[in-house]
Amino acid sequence: MTESYLGVLGIADALGVSRHAVHKWRSRYPGDSSHPFPTPDVEVDGAPGWRPARLDEIVQWRNGLPGRGTGGGRPPAARQEYLRAAAERGLERDEAIRALVTFTEEFPEMTEPEICGWLVDHWRN
Repeated sequence: MTESYLGVLGIADALGVSRHAVHKWRSRYPGDSSHPFPTPDVEVDGAPGWRPARLDEIVQWRNGLPGRGTGGGRPPAARQEYLRAAAERGLERDEAIRALVTFTEEFPEMTEPEICGWLVDHWRN
């Protein structure tokens, strides 16, 4: 039986980012850094691959990036819209972020932008 792996494009799609972002993370956070990107399970002709079961580990790695959630830059558009909608419903920013993290853990098959969109649609309807 053939084993399936996620490549850079698969990781990017699952996280709702570009493959360039994944390549950048791998180069910025090598194995000897303070926050190393998860090591691939396999390499084929120089292309890395991760077992699908490790996607949660990679999501947790991304959530632990320095500056994430603490004013480390402008949030993506979907998150900005989610935070605005959450504020309209009376949630403080930290509360809204914790809720979003919980949803991403509970629904790993959905990307953060998909969850943000679903919540905003749910609240507005």
